[in-house]
Amino acid sequence: MPDQEFEAILGKALTGTDWRKKALDKIGLDESEVREIEPVRFEGYVFDGNVFVKRGKDGVWRSSAYQLTWLFFSSTQVYVWQNTFNLNEGGKKERTEEYFYKDITNFSAQSDTEEKETLASGGCMGSPKVVREQVHTNRFQLTVPGEKLFCSMQQNEYTEKSIQGMKAKLREKKNA
Repeated sequence: MPDQEFEAILGKALTGTDWRKKALDKIGLDESEVREIEPVRFEGYVFDGNVFVKRGKDGVWRSSAYQLTWLFFSSTQVYVWQNTFNLNEGGKKERTEEYFYKDITNFSAQSDTEEKETLASGGCMGSPKVVREQVHTNRFQLTVPGEKLFCSMQQNEYTEKSIQGMKAKLREKKNA
């Protein structure tokens, strides 16, 4: 499937819905209750698990799963809504979580390299062959005792500033 066609399918899945409002509705909150800091949105392809992976002609790795996460901050808690779309099966996995600042031990970002099987041309008689390639991934992590919440993300200036802001807020809440 060409990169543009895949991006169009993803775009169709993501447009037409106010995801921020949907997240607040699922959590059961009004926007006025979560104004401690600006809400944070992470999104990106998911590379762990049973997904199809392909590097586009533009060099960008894509997978058949895409994740959208919203984090909201009240004076005492962090609320999370996450939706993972499985584009090849049409399914989704939606979850909500809430964490008290006193229980959160860490906010962090990770860049990892995962080995994934991909299809490449050049097999016998020009047929595709399976090869193992190194795929670079970026994830945000929220840690509480006994659990780690991972969120796929694109590493950019927005995510870097957002994570630094969350860390500052966590330090402030822990020292209060």
